[in-house]
Amino acid sequence: MKPIRRSVMHRLIKPADVMEPDLCPELTQAPADPAQDPVSEAARDEGVAGCEDCAGEGVHHPAALRRCLTCGHVACCDSSPLRHATRHFEASGHPVMRSAEPGESWRWCYLHARMG
Repeated sequence: MKPIRRSVMHRLIKPADVMEPDLCPELTQAPADPAQDPVSEAARDEGVAGCEDCAGEGVHHPAALRRCLTCGHVACCDSSPLRHATRHFEASGHPVMRSAEPGESWRWCYLHARMG
């Protein structure tokens, strides 16, 4: 079994980032409970289990997944060469994503570079 590869962003997370009680407005408005996360049309209709953009481009990179908390789009993290989650934020303006990895529920606000 291969060890889990952690993203660069994940390795840079400090305890103060996670425990900060003063959340930015975007994190305050985003669902805190993963069960309330939106599901994208691709995941619902086509059953996409990985990065939706990589699947659309016909490529596969082993990287952690992130889910947009505005539209449910699932994309690869910044450890991937294509960085689709960040590209989704840049194209859509959707500010908050959540780790879509099993056992993780942290959220990230791209606008304020904050975790919550």
